[in-house]
Amino acid sequence: MTPFATFITLTRTESQHTATPEFVDIPFSVEPNYTGWRLDRYLTAKLRRFSRSRVQRLIESCLVAERTLKAATRITPGLRFVLRRRVLEEPPTPTHVPVLYEDEFMVIVDKPAGLPIHACARYQVGTLVARLRERYGGPGIEPVHRLDRETSGVVICARTKEASRFFMRSFQSGRVHKEYLAICEGAPLADELVVDMPLAVGGALVRIAVRCDPSGRPSRTRFRVVERFAHERQAYTLIRAWPETGRQHQIRAHLRHAGLPIVGDKIYGPGEAYYDRFCKHLLTADDWARLRLARHALHAHRVSFAHPHTGEHVSFSAPLPDDLRQFIRDGRATPRVPAH
Repeated sequence: MTPFATFITLTRTESQHTATPEFVDIPFSVEPNYTGWRLDRYLTAKLRRFSRSRVQRLIESCLVAERTLKAATRITPGLRFVLRRRVLEEPPTPTHVPVLYEDEFMVIVDKPAGLPIHACARYQVGTLVARLRERYGGPGIEPVHRLDRETSGVVICARTKEASRFFMRSFQSGRVHKEYLAICEGAPLADELVVDMPLAVGGALVRIAVRCDPSGRPSRTRFRVVERFAHERQAYTLIRAWPETGRQHQIRAHLRHAGLPIVGDKIYGPGEAYYDRFCKHLLTADDWARLRLARHALHAHRVSFAHPHTGEHVSFSAPLPDDLRQFIRDGRATPRVPAH
């Protein structure tokens, strides 16, 4: 399969010559794995920064559907509705999204850091879903997995309902293999390590954070050192990661547990208070200097799976972005940390 060197560009809302609409519709189409869920629980899972009580208020005031839906409504696959919200001024997000491959069943993109995948509290228009619909038209194309807003790299998007169901089954059965690259603070003693530690949702200050907790869900990640280097007298390591389970923030939380927090991580780096101040626009110059990067240094490098139509094994990769390459190049200019 030959990659396509194309880009998705959104021009409607970011254009200096086009007025931002007063309202925006955020569409939802219920996936099969949410069958029987309460509507408020479903939306809480989709809008992870919203509390359940806030989601319930949204259902009462902003939800538009062909029939009456309440917080306790049990949802079924294919149910469609929108949240119609007044557009507030959003932070800018990247408008160019490289397309690594596309056919009639799927599109594989290289999501840039800073671009959220789905609409959320702060981002309603500037999302990957909006870029996809602007490029391909209509609601038929959907990402089939998540990356955090600050994480860059490969995202699989289905173009048909059949492909979407195929990928859902593939993820659930562990037949999609993902590989990440991360720049971490510190230097591990060994070149290979495994973190097998259950994760539970709920941090001390940040509701969406996860913590290593024996009562949590089983979680396992394999890591391998790619390169060790120093930067401003601090040891750093470029690490390759293979998550064997698919928990929220799994790689970030496991690396912190291993004493190797990801550079720039506002939740799992110096402390959750950084994320709290970031959300309130209160990060100081000293805070940014401690974080060292404007975003966390995690990149979804490669994904491998069976093609939803042909069954052929395919693999797609996205190169390390310029900001992470530059950080490593700066480190290479200083004395290298000796390997153990």
